[in-house]
Amino acid sequence: MKKQDFLFIILVVVVFLPFFLSDAVYDWYKSFNAAHGMVMSFLKFAILSSLGEVLGLRISAGVYNRKGFGIIPRMVVWGILGMGINAAMIIFSKGVPQFIEYMGMANAAATFTSEAMSLDKVLVALAISVTMNTIFAPVFMTFHKITDTHILMCGGSIKSLITPIPMTKIITGLNWNVQWNFVFKKTIPFFWYPAHTITFMLPPDMRVLFAALLGIVLGVLLAVAARK
Repeated sequence: MKKQDFLFIILVVVVFLPFFLSDAVYDWYKSFNAAHGMVMSFLKFAILSSLGEVLGLRISAGVYNRKGFGIIPRMVVWGILGMGINAAMIIFSKGVPQFIEYMGMANAAATFTSEAMSLDKVLVALAISVTMNTIFAPVFMTFHKITDTHILMCGGSIKSLITPIPMTKIITGLNWNVQWNFVFKKTIPFFWYPAHTITFMLPPDMRVLFAALLGIVLGVLLAVAARK
């Protein structure tokens, strides 16, 4: 383990340890999250998913940062994407149970919101996860790859946030073999389907925390895929 690894671990501990040691800090987090969900979505994904990409870079290249990586613009983009993920989770968790009831499963919405654990609740949570990750995840992951490529093309500069994205150039130059065979065909069915099934089975306040932790995993997976 190198010196940079110790510094990284110390930084992570300093940032997150207060939430575990202080009830006041954790209560503030829960109340602020309840009152300002979209703001917290921006902050959580900006921090945690960027952390995942940093870890991915450490795994693949041996460093936590390098010239042109662009941590700041990546954090901003992740924050914006995080708000989209929050919106998607709300939309699909409300809409899918209603659709299931429309298709004939009585009380699907009530079963999903019930605190009691049951097979029907697991099936509804699975249906939400499969629907969300089948419809929303490919678009989200492709857009993230586009913004990631754009940041790299701009040398990691903050100006990348206001520079128009050359969509045609980036889309035609993407490695669609990796995007399809790894990102879509492997991570979505084998990781995100079960991971988000668990997420949707948790109480609403725990879903937020669990989804934030999954943001780290998402950042690592996409970072590794981008460098495969």
